[in-house]
Amino acid sequence: MKPKSKLLPAMLLFSVLGLASCQRPQTTESTVAPTGAADSVGSVDSVVESDGAPASSAVPALPPYPEKLAPVTFSDVTATAGIRFRHHNGAYGKKYLPETTGSGCAFLDFDRDGWPDILLVNGMDFPDAPRKRRSVMALYRNNQDGTFTDVTAGAGLAQPMYGMGVAVGDYDNDGWEDIFVTALGQNRLFRNLGAATPGRFSDVTSQAGLTGPPAFSSSAAWLDYDRDGRLDLFVGNYVDWAIDKDIHCSLDGTSKSYCTPESYKGQSARLYHNLGGGRFEEVGEKAGIGDPTSKALGLATFDFNRDGWIDIFVANDTQPNKLYQNNQNGTFTEVATTAGVAFSEEGKARAGMGVDFADYDGSGFPSLIVGNFSNEMLGVYHNEGKSGLFIDEAPASTLGQATLLSLTFGLFFFDYDLDGRPDIFLANGHVADDINKVQPKITYAMVPKLFHNEGAKRFTETTSRAGAPFQRPIVARGAAYGDFDNDGDLDILVTTNGGPAKLLRNDGGNQNRFLRIRALGAASNASGLGARVTITLPDGTRQWQMVHSGSSYCSQSELVLTFGLGRQDRVERVEIEWLGGRTERIKGLAANQLHTIREGKGVVESRPLPLPSPTPPLASR
Repeated sequence: MKPKSKLLPAMLLFSVLGLASCQRPQTTESTVAPTGAADSVGSVDSVVESDGAPASSAVPALPPYPEKLAPVTFSDVTATAGIRFRHHNGAYGKKYLPETTGSGCAFLDFDRDGWPDILLVNGMDFPDAPRKRRSVMALYRNNQDGTFTDVTAGAGLAQPMYGMGVAVGDYDNDGWEDIFVTALGQNRLFRNLGAATPGRFSDVTSQAGLTGPPAFSSSAAWLDYDRDGRLDLFVGNYVDWAIDKDIHCSLDGTSKSYCTPESYKGQSARLYHNLGGGRFEEVGEKAGIGDPTSKALGLATFDFNRDGWIDIFVANDTQPNKLYQNNQNGTFTEVATTAGVAFSEEGKARAGMGVDFADYDGSGFPSLIVGNFSNEMLGVYHNEGKSGLFIDEAPASTLGQATLLSLTFGLFFFDYDLDGRPDIFLANGHVADDINKVQPKITYAMVPKLFHNEGAKRFTETTSRAGAPFQRPIVARGAAYGDFDNDGDLDILVTTNGGPAKLLRNDGGNQNRFLRIRALGAASNASGLGARVTITLPDGTRQWQMVHSGSSYCSQSELVLTFGLGRQDRVERVEIEWLGGRTERIKGLAANQLHTIREGKGVVESRPLPLPSPTPPLASR
């Protein structure tokens, strides 16, 4: 159980339950551009001004701000939450390369009940394995009381595949989150059947035109690169590996060990353009992202130059990273070398794994972090602004020295203590289970790491005081964040290679104030991907985040945005720059609430947090 201070007082339950009926969309119709301008993607900018949810006695008062904040720690609640998943990498002594890469995870809200659910991607036995064990991915529905129920079979997702990554987005704009799973072999698209068949998914890979030559796919992300209001799909591919192409490698000259990717040819990424009607067309070569030398493991979709069009960063393993700048005409230009993100400070290609972005210093531009191999340290590429250049600040910083021996796969920016500055989480674990024999300072299992943003581009490692889960070495791979218990602070989901998943609950982050925003597109894509949300606080400070798919490693964090407000009790203004060109400004939003904002309509619902658990868990579907 969390501390009692994190629970909503019983006297406020009735006001919370009745709040939704008190809320109404806030729109000033006279400021909306005429139909054909505001409602067509790519039109001239239009502005919608509205007030936030009106002050009401139904909105509970905030608890007193603590005189002294208690340390924020994380608790491993995997068992008590009912999560029994264990990753199966198919290993049986052959030392096949895919065994090392693990798989990802996701926070999503597949049933639209406002409580984040969990999806864990799984592997399977190789075709030449002496015995076959059934293993499938796992979908856990949130019971709204701190526990989860495995609904995989009933959801239609119990399909064996050597899964790798996952991306979540509403590709058909029907209001329900769909799931794309990358794999060794055939990737899969699972369409959420929504209200027609609640809790069910249908494999529509073939109908969608997403079948193709087998590949070793890794991370994927949904994005609307041409701003037509439909989500397209970018899929990173790793190396050209198959059982009949497996190469014998050794660390000690005798025993077989896992080969580095340098032993194999790369594979080009794929870009699927959404044609509408549930169909996609592969346009990678035509769009300028075809590159058979790439060995992609992580990717991020973001607007690095602030021109309103989504760009793509690819973290490559032993090959230069790629940065694809959107040319605003359906094509991209690769600019990683000139931008300074292709190599390390020494000009070497590193073993890039996961990647994420955030404006960690308040510059207004997104910077990148990239997880790398042991002895290579974290890449911290600071965005220098309009010049289009990045500078790796890790070598001269605490971040660089503290991550030199780590091998980082999943990673992300998130504000774990809600003080208004994005912090960093790293999921670590080596790929060679015998690495300690040849490199005594390097271990197979590694502790995760946590870094607190102190401002002024300074980070302090807080791993040692972040709780028991940060003291236990694991072989981590995927990682995602989400507020699974709806108490306002961000929790962590981690997968391990050949081991159990970990759900780490944030205890104490919500001592500070917060604001959560769910952005739903109308003229732009329904998931709101690509929307840039900026908040202005009463003291004049500003923060921004972008709704995005992908990032981390083979994983998907929740699409709801969480802003830390520190001691601030309200937000002066929220500005949303929707991907299609509309700008929406909303005045006066209360802290400690989840506000749902629909494009062109303003706030359509506000819910105070933490949420109580007034009903028993739903029956398993």
